[in-house]
Amino acid sequence: MRIHRTGVGYALDEPGTFLGSGFFIAPNWVLTCAHVVDGGEGGEVAVVYETGPGQGPSAVPGRVAVTLPEHVERRMPGSWPAPDLALVRLREPVDHDCVYVSERPTAHYGEGRVFYAGWTVTGGQLQILDGFLSVQGTIGGWSAGVQMRLGQNDLPPGVSGGPVIDPVRGEVIGVLKSRADHGTGGTSTGIERLRTSQVPPDAVRTEHDDVYQAVFHAHDRYHRDRQQPSDSRRPTWADVQGELGTRPGRTLGPYERSELLGRLADLPPPATTRALLDLLDSLPNFQFPSLMPAPRGWRDGLGMLYENARHDGELKLVLDYAMRVMCAERPATPSMLDAEQDLWDWVKKASTGLDSGYRNGLVRQRAKWLGLRRRPAIGPTSPGEQLPEHPRDAGPALSVLLEVLPRGWEPDRCDWSVCVARPDGDVTRLHEAERTLLDDLPAQVVTPLAEAFRRCDVPGRPVALHAALPHQLLGLAVDEWRLRPDGPPLGEQRPVVVRCSDRDQLPGDGEFGMSGPEWGEDGDEGHERLDRWRRLHARDAQAEVLDCDDGVREPVPTMDELRGLGPRTIPVLCRYGDRRYEDDGAALGRIVHAGFGVVLWRRWRGQPDAVCGEFHRGAKKVVDDGDGAAFLPDLVHRLRVNLRAGLVEAYWADGIALLYDDPHQPLPGTGDLLEAP
Repeated sequence: MRIHRTGVGYALDEPGTFLGSGFFIAPNWVLTCAHVVDGGEGGEVAVVYETGPGQGPSAVPGRVAVTLPEHVERRMPGSWPAPDLALVRLREPVDHDCVYVSERPTAHYGEGRVFYAGWTVTGGQLQILDGFLSVQGTIGGWSAGVQMRLGQNDLPPGVSGGPVIDPVRGEVIGVLKSRADHGTGGTSTGIERLRTSQVPPDAVRTEHDDVYQAVFHAHDRYHRDRQQPSDSRRPTWADVQGELGTRPGRTLGPYERSELLGRLADLPPPATTRALLDLLDSLPNFQFPSLMPAPRGWRDGLGMLYENARHDGELKLVLDYAMRVMCAERPATPSMLDAEQDLWDWVKKASTGLDSGYRNGLVRQRAKWLGLRRRPAIGPTSPGEQLPEHPRDAGPALSVLLEVLPRGWEPDRCDWSVCVARPDGDVTRLHEAERTLLDDLPAQVVTPLAEAFRRCDVPGRPVALHAALPHQLLGLAVDEWRLRPDGPPLGEQRPVVVRCSDRDQLPGDGEFGMSGPEWGEDGDEGHERLDRWRRLHARDAQAEVLDCDDGVREPVPTMDELRGLGPRTIPVLCRYGDRRYEDDGAALGRIVHAGFGVVLWRRWRGQPDAVCGEFHRGAKKVVDDGDGAAFLPDLVHRLRVNLRAGLVEAYWADGIALLYDDPHQPLPGTGDLLEAP
């Protein structure tokens, strides 16, 4: 991919805006040279890339997040002192492939040549260029690890910022920095120099406290998740490396490496570099090297094991390291405990070929750690447990209600109203309309909604919008509507949740595959719905993805299966809108009919190569580690705000939607509009 000035517009092949090369290092993150993005204005650039071979170029805005060094004095145009690196954060989420970045310090690279790629201008046209370069030593010595000297090939202008690749392992080890003033070749900067980026002043508790950790955790999870079954026909990095064969004596093959790194990336990063160094120093039979810069993340520590033990890191040493990472001090949230269990499952599988004494020692170590980490029970409520009558109040006292009612004989039209609702059930109807075309609905509701918000909003506390929709339209993107064309989406302005406006008219057995007599709102369904709501808001909630298993699309469970889910389950849909199965259109309605009042989903964008792992992980973290189901509307609102602000850690939530249908606040006037003349 390449970097342009922001004025690239529709002329994506315009050499006049071209600044240099770069590459995707993690989902929605670009690595390039600082002197390349220095040609942008105000830290803003355009990233031009192809979504796939032969797909043609696309452009997405980006903002420079990190430059190294961070503070540079006056310099010649186009120059930047070493290490001359920059991380660019995309301003909106896109689907793309990512390179595989080595865990090893470049100082350990011992091959005779490297592969490079980049863009240049030839004959007035932008063209991609690649080839091989010979390694001719370093500037500053191997221990400094700052720049590698490369030769025996031309490096034309524009290729700066492109990747430098180990051709044997298929790993990016550096970034092209400059070309030689005289003769062929140039220099490159080792990837590990990113470790020198600014460290947060306090100890790191989550990956999002530190850009370095956020980028490489996302990188490692991406390559782990790419190994899951999917619709993509493009081979992964591990697939290609597996076909080529690994070097003799390597402890971990490409599949094992990507799986281990991905599981390490599910855990919070080391609290400090000192904590990681102490962990490495505690490993038996391991001589800690004195390389610069020091390791900063879990992947860095693993890379040091490859280079400082025989056979690319003996397996027992790798397993000892994994066990110490697993047992590091961290908050015992549900998602972290699950991540520790996943890492333990990997350790057990990897140790099956070792001696029984060592394997038993691992089990004892795990048991000792579990004795210190007892997970809170999240089972059925005890018979004597007292449940609250209402959930905790997490929002404003008032709410704005947009109620949409279907017209069965005119499926392309609807009746609708806008109300202000009070917690005591009192409703003030501000506007109502009939026979509105569904396509015109976003434009028609603008004025009534603006008036309702004006009546209810207080500074710093915008009123929530409840969109009561018929079950066929529960996926309507109300949160993406705008009060004015140049304004922010409603979901960024305020909490926006979905409710079901025709719950009493939901179809029975034929559409939802339900066995037994059809329920009524005052019968078993109403009791089960109320019971689920009370139990869900009494104790911790648990997310469960229903339509996707490790990237493989699955049908939403039947009615009987849905009713069998635990009382504190919040259903999550990863592929809503994919329409792979005949009943996909009825999936949300079936979940509602099964008694669930809280459902989380994302609108499927139709990208066959999209990786689902980050959405699964993010949804479970929001639900499992949150303060309770009552706070989900505010949490989803915050995610939409962060997404709009361009925070990459929120990109997993692109298209997120929430059904939050409180049975204690029944919808007013159901059917009133249908009785109007």
